[in-house]
Amino acid sequence: MHNRTRRYLATGMLQGGLPLLFACGALAQPSLTGQIGYINMPSARVGDDGTFSLGYGYDKPYGTLWTSTTVLPWLEVSGRYTSIAGIPGFDDPAYGGGYGRYKDKAIDLKFKLWDESALMPEIAVGVTDIVGNRLWKGKYLVASKNWLPGLETSIGYGSGRIQGVFGGVRFTPSFLPNWSLVAEYDANDYRKDPYEVSTFAAQRNKGPAVGLEYQWGWLGLQLAHQRSHASINAHIDIPLNVKEFVPKIQEPAYFSGGPDLPSRPTLAQWRDQPDRARLLAESLARQDYKNIRIAMQRDTLVLELSSSRISNVGRAIGRAVRTALYFAPLETREIRVVYTELEQPIATYSFYDMAALNDYLLGKTPRARLLETVSIKPGRDEELQPLEAKNLAAALREDVAVNALTNQEGDLVQVTSNDPEDNRFHLAPKMGVYFNDPSGAFHYDIMAEANYKRRLGQGLYLDSGLSADLYNTITAVTQPSNSLLPHVRSDIADYKRVKTPKLNRFLINQYMNFGPEVYARASAGIYEEMFRGAGGQVLYYPGAGRNWAVDLAVDALQQRDYQGWFGTRDYQTITAIASMHYRLPLGITATMRAGRFLAKDDGARVEFKRRFRSGIEAGFWYTKTNGHDITSPGTPSKPYYDKGLFFSIPLNSLLTFDARTTGDFSLSPWTRDVGQMVMTPGDLYDIVSDPRRDIDAYDGLGNFAERPDEQNLPKVTPPQPSYHPWPMVRLRLEDSGRQWLQFDDKATSLGTAAVLSLAAAGLDRPVNRAFQNHQDNRLMKDWGRFGKGLPYAAAALSGAAFALGDDRLSNTGLIALESSAFALVGSEALKFAVNRQRPGDSDSPWRGQPSGQSRLQSSFTSNHSAVLFAAVTPFAKEYDQPWLYGAAALGAGGRLASRDHWLSDVVVGGLLGYLTGNWLWQAQRDDSRYRGGLTAGPKQVGVRIDVPLR
Repeated sequence: MHNRTRRYLATGMLQGGLPLLFACGALAQPSLTGQIGYINMPSARVGDDGTFSLGYGYDKPYGTLWTSTTVLPWLEVSGRYTSIAGIPGFDDPAYGGGYGRYKDKAIDLKFKLWDESALMPEIAVGVTDIVGNRLWKGKYLVASKNWLPGLETSIGYGSGRIQGVFGGVRFTPSFLPNWSLVAEYDANDYRKDPYEVSTFAAQRNKGPAVGLEYQWGWLGLQLAHQRSHASINAHIDIPLNVKEFVPKIQEPAYFSGGPDLPSRPTLAQWRDQPDRARLLAESLARQDYKNIRIAMQRDTLVLELSSSRISNVGRAIGRAVRTALYFAPLETREIRVVYTELEQPIATYSFYDMAALNDYLLGKTPRARLLETVSIKPGRDEELQPLEAKNLAAALREDVAVNALTNQEGDLVQVTSNDPEDNRFHLAPKMGVYFNDPSGAFHYDIMAEANYKRRLGQGLYLDSGLSADLYNTITAVTQPSNSLLPHVRSDIADYKRVKTPKLNRFLINQYMNFGPEVYARASAGIYEEMFRGAGGQVLYYPGAGRNWAVDLAVDALQQRDYQGWFGTRDYQTITAIASMHYRLPLGITATMRAGRFLAKDDGARVEFKRRFRSGIEAGFWYTKTNGHDITSPGTPSKPYYDKGLFFSIPLNSLLTFDARTTGDFSLSPWTRDVGQMVMTPGDLYDIVSDPRRDIDAYDGLGNFAERPDEQNLPKVTPPQPSYHPWPMVRLRLEDSGRQWLQFDDKATSLGTAAVLSLAAAGLDRPVNRAFQNHQDNRLMKDWGRFGKGLPYAAAALSGAAFALGDDRLSNTGLIALESSAFALVGSEALKFAVNRQRPGDSDSPWRGQPSGQSRLQSSFTSNHSAVLFAAVTPFAKEYDQPWLYGAAALGAGGRLASRDHWLSDVVVGGLLGYLTGNWLWQAQRDDSRYRGGLTAGPKQVGVRIDVPLR
């Protein structure tokens, strides 16, 4: 069973979480903005990989609720919600009287460029307030060094809000390791802060500040004195790369028989006595296995099942096999277990040696001996036929439990009923929130939510949800949507205002499987609170260690009315979203979606997420479509594009027993209509990827036997991953530099390029006039659009070749991406140096741009031409495909057809791209020099780079 729903987390933290909370050592200290640093100033440090911090700081006149996550070992992302004392959020009391103080959202980034060494300091660069109003925008470079035990110093330089030189010192005495003294030179230019004339910011200046810090496990507190006032910063730091926060003291033991257990039957007795299979099924059902199917095929015992509770597939398989050994016929020579999700086969585990299996489970033989007798294949083994429930499922359905529980799945209280066929009823309180309305910055909705799921047939399920409002402050939301697009999301407050019970979900899902790598879903009914419809999804998830998957989802939808039953509104649409998912090192998954979104806008959405050792996932999305959301917060010159953060929190990391329930949360700066997707009835990639992640890890068995002597093995307890690409990057850079120095025909190549450039410059004016005479021609316009889009397509195809190709194609794709980046940097440098006016603005080829215009937007050279030739050249060289140059020339010519560039811009850009692509291809085409291997040790995982000497 696949449970994904919003949950309260407070209970899990209180139930057994305190020992770990107070046993943790001190972590890096955040500043008042959430970034690791001192009081106001940042340091070059980032938190330990996977550290999530949440805090509140008050620094007159600013109150800041902040969060910060070290999403990668070298990247810290911080978000803050700042209120300004004395400044109302809205001038009109009738419109925004309940909003309170003025508030602003900001996101900050810090990139660690260099790790500290014996001689070198740690170096980082940061950018602040990168989106939205950008009231606190700035940039800085900072270096930090430990000079003595417990003594850290930093010095940096900033522009923007941090203006000029800044520095900081922190001293942590060895005899008081939880206490620190901190001092800094605050270089913030408070006189440029918003509303500074009307707030205490007008009295603040640059200068020194001192503070005292205390860290107690996950909890931290800082008190500081800053010349004219005092500040406070309190926070909690949660290490997401800890496997679990709470020991599993309530986890049920695995099946170990009993005095009433009958002796194992012969094969003839098994066939003649149906109760033998039923006893095995009942034992599995009591361990929360679902959709149990059992059959003897000659001397092979075949099980099909899923686990609604055990989060690790290998552990679920191990408990099922251990149980089966107590009931299997004596003549059994093989056990095969098909692990399923919603009755769709995920993988087949085959065990060929019963003696070796039994000895391993008893701790008598090592894991290596068992692996000699195990086979794991994706999907259902082709030799096996799907098993039917028949009378077995009917017998098990007679035993249905109804329980009133507390904290069983992360809920404060719940009523649950379920059976072995995965029929389930669940009633629990829920909470929804609504941010940043003028009537109040925070509104909430407490409701009782009942969910009912029923199996209707093979892979056929009814999924429904009903909610009843208990307490609601969202009725005070008064801000109407100003969107000019169809109101597919921005009217959400109108739906939330209705307090009567509502049917939030009522649909039929048919899940299907077309071979070991292809899954499908057909759905019809009420999808979510705002839409109903019918549609489907097809997923291709290749096995054999491939790191990617693709899917297509198409849905015909109609908007529901506010009452929440069977009424509708006039809006109808068809969405079609194609998605590609790619798994990267460090538990990162990149997803690219493209197609038609809810408001009938076409475009693409990019998602990146990282899964930490605790199972917690954090990520962000960014969507760009042709929806043109030009009303506030967007503008006609800068339309709004949908973006946001999301988190997925498995409850088993917070509970004293294993569980598969997951809480999903997302946060977007604004509730807008552009780039929106319908809530999926059951996303196939989410359903399949979680168990496949376990199956593809190491040997695929995980904590199979739950043996105490194996708990420190990487296969059982995966270590914190580490990935250091710098050795490979450095090797490629060294090879490229060496190749450039060894070019024998550099002078000839550069001379030829100069001649071609001069010839093109001489033709600038006549060629431009020729295109000007036909600029209204439809063919010219289409050619211009083709030339504008082709470089993006070339870069995307290069990325796909790098991600999905064999060694040769992948290396060529990487070279193409490197060449494109080098060519783009070179082209931008020429733009800045030459500052040439574009042909659409002047008939003079070498007139400079007027003052005030960005030099990086000037005409010479063409970025599109440079990137296009840089991307195609490595492929043309490696695979001897000269026609690719013709395709690149055709695309580059589109920049002439659209009159965005002069001929010499395009020619020089193309030459720059060709020379860059040819140079890097010759330097890096021998991909054997860059191949690495994954190394696993007791405490970490890394990448090994084998460098052959030459």
